Amino acid sequence: MATTSALTGNSVDVDAIVSGLMTVERLPITQLQKKESSYQAKITALGTLNSKVAAFQTAAQNLGSSTSSSLQTFKASASDSSILSATAGTSAVAGTYSLAVTSLAQSQKLVATGQTSSTAAIGGGTSTVVTFDFGTISGGTLTDGVYSGASFSSGGTTASITIDSSNNTLQGIRDAINAADMGVTASIVNDGSGTPYRLALSSNATGVTNSIKITTDGADATIDTLLAHDPAGTQNLAETVTASNALFSVNGISISKASNTVTDAIEGVTLTLKSVTTSNATLTVERDTAGVNTAVSALVTAYNELYTAMKNSYAHKSGSALSGDSTLRNLQTQMRSIAVEAAGDGALTNLYQVGISFKSDGSMQLDASKLDSAMSGSFSSVATLFNGTTGFATRFETWTDGVIGTGGTFDSQTSSFNNSIKQLTLQMDAMEIRMKSVEATYRRQFSSLNAMLASMNSTSTYLSQQLSKSN
Repeated sequence: MATTSALTGNSVDVDAIVSGLMTVERLPITQLQKKESSYQAKITALGTLNSKVAAFQTAAQNLGSSTSSSLQTFKASASDSSILSATAGTSAVAGTYSLAVTSLAQSQKLVATGQTSSTAAIGGGTSTVVTFDFGTISGGTLTDGVYSGASFSSGGTTASITIDSSNNTLQGIRDAINAADMGVTASIVNDGSGTPYRLALSSNATGVTNSIKITTDGADATIDTLLAHDPAGTQNLAETVTASNALFSVNGISISKASNTVTDAIEGVTLTLKSVTTSNATLTVERDTAGVNTAVSALVTAYNELYTAMKNSYAHKSGSALSGDSTLRNLQTQMRSIAVEAAGDGALTNLYQVGISFKSDGSMQLDASKLDSAMSGSFSSVATLFNGTTGFATRFETWTDGVIGTGGTFDSQTSSFNNSIKQLTLQMDAMEIRMKSVEATYRRQFSSLNAMLASMNSTSTYLSQQLSKSN
């Protein structure tokens, strides 16, 4: 039929006939392509399941033996958040603390003599090195921003800038200090006087050890007069705020710290002091049971999502690329077995004892109030139920690693599918080479047929002409 329909006049349509024949010849390749697509779909489906196993693994790790972060978390709360706030880490100890804040840590602030302009040149522009030295001011008295009888002890940290004709204005000096990023912030304040523009300096760090001494190399006397400041000698700047430590007490123990953020007064607790107290504030450090409840809820949710996804994937007539996959059925059975097998490390042995039960479809459900009650009764027993050697989270974490870890179940399946695809590709490549040869043969044959038909047609015409003449 194909040849007849492709016959035009006294010749055949070679392209149409060869195309039809090659469609038939390529049927085996088409079948292999369908197999390849099937394997690709399986790999994609496994990837989707892999992400759900990974999510379940993360949820298990948050309660399991390798990290136990949720089970080790404490929370800290202050009776008055306007006085202090606090956070607690895993090394904290539950307890109640009494705190009183006498003073907050402050950074030193200095202000220079006023200038008539913030953009006019100061001095002659001779290159002058200005050095900032951070240390401690001791003794003496402070009157109207100037010390008398004080001493300065360097902490060993210094930084320098250079003032020359390119930056010898108040704005230029400000920008040079800030660009040096050396722990001092400079700004210009307008005080509204006849010489209103004043350079204001502030140490970025609080505490008595972060006071500032400023010296110059004396190359430009005007710059020296503006900036040189020695708390134990000539002071060309006035101190408006004195560097000081935070002074407070914990349970009656006096403490002095350079910062208002204190990490080492109470083990595992970071304090942020905000204001001075008129009466003692109370700090409570306790287990973060709400965080544990959230982590357990996340474990239940991740379990259910994975459990359901596996069931929907291997179920016959599900339309999934993994329909009928016995491996997934076995993995789902393993999940359920781990969930119902009793733990043997502590007083609690089963999930129902902390509010986790199972529905008829095999999914989990959590009674948060029962979990809270179990933690109130014995937090350590609840923790062991999850993160003990045979704890549920510990076992789930190990199981997930066997599923999605290197060389695990999904890794092996994916490798097997990829190998099958490689073999199919090799077969199809070899068949494609053969198809080229077959197509070339068909074209030669039908081209020869056309040539023969043309010859026959020419002979027929000649004979017809001859017979016509003879008549």
